Amino acid sequence: MTETPIPEMSFEDAMKALEEVVSRLERGDVPLEQSISLYERGAALKKRCEDKLKEAEEKVAAITLDADGTPKGTTPVEGL
Repeated sequence: MTETPIPEMSFEDAMKALEEVVSRLERGDVPLEQSISLYERGAALKKRCEDKLKEAEEKVAAITLDADGTPKGTTPVEGL
């Protein structure tokens, strides 16, 4: 089974993979070179999660505004 490339991961998959990376790094039982690789992977996974959250925030904002940008009675979710 091949691993899904980070740019193709869903938010949930990226978050789960990031949690696994953090767990392995916190245990401290991996060699230095592997720790560096894990850290780099974790940084890429974190960025993927941030990007997916930003996409979701933009979708929520777009849904709650009408064509001229006037709120439709609901408020965009802040801080997603």
